[in-house]
Amino acid sequence: MTSVAVAKVAAVAHLVWDWNGTLLDDLTLVVAATNVSLETIGGPSITAEEHRRDFRRPVADYYGHVLGRTVSPDEFVTLDRIYHDFYRDGLLDCRLAADAEDAMRAWPGTQSLLSMWFHEELVPEVTRRGLHAVFERIDGLRPGVVGGGHKAEHLVEHLAALGVEASDTVLIGDSADDAHAAAAVGAACVLYGGGFTHPDRLVEAGVPVATSLVEAVELAREAIGAQARR
Repeated sequence: MTSVAVAKVAAVAHLVWDWNGTLLDDLTLVVAATNVSLETIGGPSITAEEHRRDFRRPVADYYGHVLGRTVSPDEFVTLDRIYHDFYRDGLLDCRLAADAEDAMRAWPGTQSLLSMWFHEELVPEVTRRGLHAVFERIDGLRPGVVGGGHKAEHLVEHLAALGVEASDTVLIGDSADDAHAAAAVGAACVLYGGGFTHPDRLVEAGVPVATSLVEAVELAREAIGAQARR
């Protein structure tokens, strides 16, 4: 995974943000791009609520669930390319989540961004929105990597590059994979129910679930405090 270091991290509680579906309100575009991909192979058209009910990682498994069959690696590469071509065309119309900036301001410690989107596109997009100075580090998928895997291994690399201990870290994301990644490294996690996954499914991950990003930060502060007392 490639990365950009924006500033030196202080030895304080640290928050790792997810991007797509969390800080960036792109569910509508994601569903549209997914439908364009599925249409090319005769798949069904999905709704936003169906996506929130069924989405999972790896993304190839999600496509397989929707199609009712296994998606081959070559087929997934094609679907992924079609998806991202459509997604890029609509990205300029996507806004941040309604309270994203308030939530980022509410966190008292350091913050970084870890996304499963392509690094070379993530950094310019975050910069275009004037958010690059908020984050101590911004990480996305390295060139040549096809999206759709799990976040855990990338979180390990992200925290190591920052020099931050997992026990001093909380991750805010919108999928069960975010919770699994945090658990894998020993970090706390709060999930946001307004993103790609329905909150009823997020509850199954066994971590706090927030209805807004501001609430997620409040829960993150509680979670990191509880983690420190263990």
